[in-house]
Amino acid sequence: MSAPAPSPLEIVGVEPGQRPERQDEVLTGAALDFVAALHRRFTPRRDELLARRAEKRAEIARTSTLDFLPETAEVRAGDWRVADCPPALLDRRVEITGPTDRKMTINALNSGAKVWLADFEDASAPTWENVIGGQLNLSDAFERRIDFTDERSGKSYALRPAEELATVVVRPRGWHMDERHLECDGQPVPGALVDFGLYFFHNAQRLLDLGKGPYFYLPKTESHREARLWNEVFGFAQEYCGIPHGTVRATVLIETITAAYEMEEILYELREHAAGLNAGRWDYLFSIVKNFRDAGSRFVLPDRNAVTMTAPFMRAYTELLVRTCHKRGAHAIGGMAAFIPSRKDAEVNEVAFEKVRADKDREARDGFDGSWVAHPDLVPVAKESFDAVLGDRSHQKDRLREDVEVKAADLIAVDSLEARPTAEGLRNAVQVGIRYIEAWLRGLGAVAIFNLMEDAATAEISRSQIWQWINAGVVLDTGRQVTAELARQVAADELAAIRAEIGEDDFAAGRWQEAHDLLLRVALDEQYEDFLTTPAYAALRD
Repeated sequence: MSAPAPSPLEIVGVEPGQRPERQDEVLTGAALDFVAALHRRFTPRRDELLARRAEKRAEIARTSTLDFLPETAEVRAGDWRVADCPPALLDRRVEITGPTDRKMTINALNSGAKVWLADFEDASAPTWENVIGGQLNLSDAFERRIDFTDERSGKSYALRPAEELATVVVRPRGWHMDERHLECDGQPVPGALVDFGLYFFHNAQRLLDLGKGPYFYLPKTESHREARLWNEVFGFAQEYCGIPHGTVRATVLIETITAAYEMEEILYELREHAAGLNAGRWDYLFSIVKNFRDAGSRFVLPDRNAVTMTAPFMRAYTELLVRTCHKRGAHAIGGMAAFIPSRKDAEVNEVAFEKVRADKDREARDGFDGSWVAHPDLVPVAKESFDAVLGDRSHQKDRLREDVEVKAADLIAVDSLEARPTAEGLRNAVQVGIRYIEAWLRGLGAVAIFNLMEDAATAEISRSQIWQWINAGVVLDTGRQVTAELARQVAADELAAIRAEIGEDDFAAGRWQEAHDLLLRVALDEQYEDFLTTPAYAALRD
């Protein structure tokens, strides 16, 4: 008998003693063959689309504007709808988000939310342990062989009955990020194909047997061409694994300004696999800054916390999303409530809960079919808002919002805001940036900072605003101009404050200086870095 052919995928940069426990259960020969097939078939097209992003950005730099695409006018005018929604995704009134560590897996599934966004992207630092461990935790959960005991508290966690568990929707990494530990033909495999491929290969049939299916959130999408690539990936994966065509369902995060002009086209490209669209916030603002960073003062954003979803250009975006989704039979999912309840301060909780309730009430009234929360304690708050509008219905896709009319200019009317950058806003951007990056470098992607659950998107908007304010010569409310020197001073002050707050031993045990240096690098470099996580990944230790 001949020896089996070696896998076309090579695991690199992981010493035998560093390999996660049970790694071989995930990286089986058959699973690696599948990921290699995805890579060889689709990575060349991925690379072309990333190059197209740069071309689009250069076009925006020349024109300082965006418009709906004339070449796809027939798609927008056409009479088509996305595929019927599977029963497991009909009711999405509350979705909880979070990384795929073992404790979060159990808590999210048990949270009472209808959906759990199991996140391999912004809420997860892509250490090899997190990449492999997350896959194991999901498979273990579907097999009901998962539990967890907190070493500090001694508290044990176990799954509730199957009918009480949230439906899992996995978010793989965006197209731009490679997985440095898997190479095929000497080339890194895109992280998106690793996360999708391993999850789909191991769980697609298992999920069908449970009456659900392989469902995904697609992040950082910038065009309908990128959605088309995902649709081709889904078709190939289903055929390769013998899964019925159309089993996959995907919800696309409209979290880039370019995608906001192509919502209908994105749904059209994915129509046999589309479930809906989601309206994000921080990544969307980050994308506006990134694309219009040299387009003059009218695109300068104020403090990030001053840009709410009721800002005119944000309201145009969310209302257009609801109208687009419902016109095409898809779910419209609202944004994140990131507040983390305090166990010590009831007054802080009361004020925050009222803000969350007002935000979710607005989304439900506007026609959204569901929304996101970051903490289990917020599930009943959001549920109450949507219950009041939906009642016993699973969604409100019958609300077509034909009253909504959004012009191209409305989506980029940033200068409609009255708020202006402040010194406190600059300090908060530095504080959040340093504290988040430090945790990310230690392998944590979802981090509670100042009673908010922060992920990579908030770090992106924070460092982007510093860069924008410096390069636009912004003058703060104190009368002081934002300069590189000022940013360095604020960062030094914050680093000293952290050292005093946590003590010398904890400071030395952390990665605070590296986080400080990396924030200043991506905030002060003349050449704008497209994604903070790219240089951060190079510093991430496994």
